[in-house]
Parts: sequence; structure tokens; C-alpha cells
Amino acid sequence: MSYSKTALDQLESGQLKDFEKTYQQALDHDSSDMLYSLAEELYSLGFSNYSQTIYEKLLKQFPDDDTLKINLAELAIDQDHDDQTLNYLSQVSSQSPDYVRSLMVSADLYQTQGLFDVSEQKLLEAQRIDPEEPVIQFALAEFYFNSRNYRKAINLYLQLIKSGTLEMSAVNLVERLGVSYAEIGKFEQAVGYLEQIKPVHMNSDVKFELAFTYFNLKDYQKAVKAFTDLRDSDPQYSSLYPYLADAYVELKRTDDALKTIQEGISIDQFNEKIWQKAGQIATMAGEDDLALEYFQKGHEIAPDDVELLNLLSDWYVEHERYDDNLKLLEPLEADHVFDAHLAYNLALSYQDAGNYKAAAHHYELANHELNDNPEFLKHAALFYRENGRVKEERTYLKRYLELVPNDLEMASLYDEEQDD
Repeated sequence: MSYSKTALDQLESGQLKDFEKTYQQALDHDSSDMLYSLAEELYSLGFSNYSQTIYEKLLKQFPDDDTLKINLAELAIDQDHDDQTLNYLSQVSSQSPDYVRSLMVSADLYQTQGLFDVSEQKLLEAQRIDPEEPVIQFALAEFYFNSRNYRKAINLYLQLIKSGTLEMSAVNLVERLGVSYAEIGKFEQAVGYLEQIKPVHMNSDVKFELAFTYFNLKDYQKAVKAFTDLRDSDPQYSSLYPYLADAYVELKRTDDALKTIQEGISIDQFNEKIWQKAGQIATMAGEDDLALEYFQKGHEIAPDDVELLNLLSDWYVEHERYDDNLKLLEPLEADHVFDAHLAYNLALSYQDAGNYKAAAHHYELANHELNDNPEFLKHAALFYRENGRVKEERTYLKRYLELVPNDLEMASLYDEEQDD
């Protein structure tokens, strides 16, 4: 038996001290082929430092062996020795049979450095040299998948699947294809691939994609089942709760929706979107005070979230708590974080407070974007009528009646002003 084989046996049986001695004997006495095989085995077992020693010894014996240089380059990447990696790869000529592999390793290096454009070019060069090589197609597909360039990834995964390759490097290509279709909104294609994956082979992300796909296909019964399965297997997967709650809402199961989103809060208390969804569902359930609590908590976590700000402001306005709305929004005016809807809410609040100048100012601010909103136009017209501003009243009335010509009461006001 060779020293290399004995060393591996000792390592696998936990005889580390004996392994060290036998490993050294292998370096001194075993053939280069045996040592190369030992290096590969050691690398697969996670003992890359021992592999590196062997490759460096062999490279001294065979200085023109490009395979050894590339192996050492890969080890250098693992050790974050980028300069050393480039040094080994630069020694591989474009005429070398191993040049394509060197390009693949270069792509890995540049990707770890965040130089994604350079990484892509290396992979594309490898593909031009050997366009039919599945390993290259897979590497490029994975690059596009991880870069969220799903359309390009889809084409490559399809090529591989059509050639009979369903799995590579422990990656299920059918799963990748289904997820990619879902990510670009092609849910009918996505579900066809995702449903082919046996549940036992699905991780949490794939389970979510399948449930999300059912949801977007408006198959809410299947969405509820799939999201529930995910919750049961991975309750910490917080992204599922808003969608599961929405699926219950679509099925008119508001109580289940509220219970679900409350579970989500217990899992992820610092996710403002879960608090937002909780507030919206509490409103549907007629739990107004609970909705306020949830909107306030979400706003506390993410004070710059304009959508949450709108929901909280709307709650105050709808419940005629105009003072609270002013306290919420007035400090933000100097920062210009407003959209038109918030300006409208401020106009209503200033109007209630009797600050007609500020109310008029905010009606005008809101008008730039809400000029096609009948509710806004009607409120503005009545505000200006109340304050004797006939010109402005008529402007808003005219625009309102263009949108709602059958409102006889408002039409009568307009005619009345015209007669005057």
C-alpha cells in the first residue's frame, strides 16, 4: 500500500499524528501521480493546506504543468491571496489546453472582487472558445442568476435541460429555471417547472417561489397550502407572512389573515412592512385601534417610509384626529418628504384648525398630482367656496364636473356661481 493511501486511511479514522508522519513520507517517496491524487482527495476533505504543499512540490518538478498552476490559483482564491492567484493564471498561455479552465477561475476571482463585468467577459470568452461545454454554460447561467439577470440565465438553463443535464454541482437546474421564470413574472411557465420538484428536495426559498407563483396566478387555495407548508417547515421565514395573510384576504378569511400577520410580527418585530400589512388587515377586520397601533409601530421603525407615513396620516384624517396629523406631518415639511397625498391630508388638517392660508397652500401643492382625483377636487372646491374664493372654486368645480358630470348637486353650485 502507498504512503498516500495509508495517510488517507489514517486521516479518515482520526489518527492525525500518524497522518502527519505518513503524509511526509508520501511527499518523500510516492510517485507524482499518487501525490496528485492525494492532493485532490485532501482538498475534497477540506485539508487544502496539505493539497497546496503537494501542488507546489509537483510544480517544481513540472514547471510547465498548467493544471497545477490553476489548482494553486483556486487555492489562492480560497485564501484571499488575489495577487498570487493572478500570478499563477498569468502563466497559462491562451494556447494551453487548460486556458478555458483558467478563464473560469479568473471569472471566480473577479466575482469575489465585485468586478462583475470583468467576470462576465471571462466567462463569455470561455464560451466562445468552447460553446458546447456544459460546465461553461452552467457557470454563465449561475453568474446571470446570481446577478438577477434572469432572462439570460433562463436561456442557458434551458439549453442544459434540453441536452439532458438536470443537475450540476448539486444544483437542480429545473428549480433554477422555475425560480428564474417566477422572478421575471412569467408565473405560468414557472409553476410548470417548480411543480416538478419533489417537496423533499425543496429548500425554503424554492417553497416560497412556488407559493408566490400560485399567489400571482390567483390560485389562492394552493397559495395558502404552499405558504402554510413553508411556515410549518421554516417558521422563521418572515417574508411568507404578508403573502399568506393576503391570500387569506382574497379568500375572505379576514380573521385568519389577521392571525397570520400577527404571527409574522412575533417572528420579525423589526420589519416595518409586516407592521404595515398588519395595520391594513386590522382595518379590514374593523379593528381600528389595533390598526393605529400597528401603523404607529411601523412608522417608529421606519420613519422615512412614505407609504407607511401615508397610511398613518390617512388613519388620523379618517378618524378626524387632525391635530395628531399636524403633529405627524408638520415637522417633515422642512425636509420636503411630501407627496401630493400627504399635502392633501395637511390641507384638510389645516382647514379643520382654521388656518385657511396654510390649507390653501397645501391644496395647491396637492393639485399638481391630484388634478384627476374627484374626491380631492370636490374638497378643494368646497373649501374655496367656504372662504369666498370664487375664481378658485370655479376652477376646481369645472375640473371636478369634467370627471363626474352626473353630480347634480355640484353642477348646481357651478351654475349658481355662473349666474352670479
